[in-house]
Amino acid sequence: MVMQIALGSALIVASFVLAALSWLALELTLARLQGWVGRPPWGPRLMAVLGLGLGITLAMITATVWMWALTFWAVEGFLMLETAVYFSLVAVTTLGFGDILLPAQWRLLRGMAAANGMLLFGMMTAMLVETLRVTRLHQRHLRPPVAG
Repeated sequence: MVMQIALGSALIVASFVLAALSWLALELTLARLQGWVGRPPWGPRLMAVLGLGLGITLAMITATVWMWALTFWAVEGFLMLETAVYFSLVAVTTLGFGDILLPAQWRLLRGMAAANGMLLFGMMTAMLVETLRVTRLHQRHLRPPVAG
């Protein structure tokens, strides 16, 4: 039990370190693109910025799924890597189909993978909201220009 909690905790911390580094990379990229982002046409530029944020979000979720899958496979919870990836995807996205189960000695990891997924989805949602706030495109687009 202690081994599962330690391993699961280490994976959760690792996924959040990766997410934080990805967020930092996104922030630095947006800072470099600030001049480009602030010019019309706002619609396509907003879509490009959101696309970048969504791409990073997808990459983080994919990396987390693979991290958990490789762990499930390494502890011999599953004999085939494809089964480990499928189980990891179902656990991290909290679908919980239940058609494939970990052996009893590793079942606590399933709950930790689901908790990691829930926390990661919340963090990635916050990252997308922050992306919109930082660009401030929605504010410029909605406000008419001030005549001086």
